[in-house]
Amino acid sequence: MPEITPATLAEVPQLAGLLTILFTHEVELAPDPAKQERALRMILTQPEIGRIFCAREGNQVLGMVSLLFTISTAEGGRAAWLEDMVIHPARRNSGLGRQLIDHALDAAQTLGCTRVTLLTDGVNTSAMRFYERAGFVRSEMVPFRRYLTI
Repeated sequence: MPEITPATLAEVPQLAGLLTILFTHEVELAPDPAKQERALRMILTQPEIGRIFCAREGNQVLGMVSLLFTISTAEGGRAAWLEDMVIHPARRNSGLGRQLIDHALDAAQTLGCTRVTLLTDGVNTSAMRFYERAGFVRSEMVPFRRYLTI
């Protein structure tokens, strides 16, 4: 049975591999392992930014979920973005995804978050069904994005 625990820096390459799987299927995102590894290290070394949880068997990471923190003026407190949720394709439909998301939601609540928000591709109906079964409801808010150069 896989265990779900906080991710470690030693697992960054495996986590970046999972993000490559995720971003390969995203409409607006493209995998870039160097960028993903840099961001993962930032989150793991600065817990005030967020948390990453992984499902593993031994040294093998089977899935991951990340939470990023913000303050919601609407909620009057801490809120979280569920930024990345991915299960290795060989382990999908095993209940592992539900265990991982439940773990992340419990952690968000324990850390004082009053809301968890996520984005998914509008064409990814299986992901939308998964999140609805986990208690998420579709928002009427429409995301906009503008990239900045640094």
